[in-house]
Amino acid sequence: MAEKTIMLACAAGMSTSMLVKKMQDAAKAAGKDYEIFATSTSDVDEKLASSNKPDVVLLGPQVSYMKKEIQAKTDAAGIPLDVINMMDYGMMKGDNVLKTAEALIS
Repeated sequence: MAEKTIMLACAAGMSTSMLVKKMQDAAKAAGKDYEIFATSTSDVDEKLASSNKPDVVLLGPQVSYMKKEIQAKTDAAGIPLDVINMMDYGMMKGDNVLKTAEALIS
């Protein structure tokens, strides 16, 4: 089982899936066993209610307008949340986004 689970939420999960791969590569290179996955914002409730809840949730910058709504849900579940830095997202800097997630978890 993975040490930590990182969930990225965006509109449809397409471009965020590419970022997930970059984050997985960065985690593997650092010798970390993380489960990192992308989902649609419409599936956040289901993921937060599952037995394998994420340790942290990162929102894609394109859905940052939903932060307040989703923050209420993650706060209730005791899970930290933040919006992915737009530059890191656009440049697909998986290592930087991974560091953001780790900072929220610790």
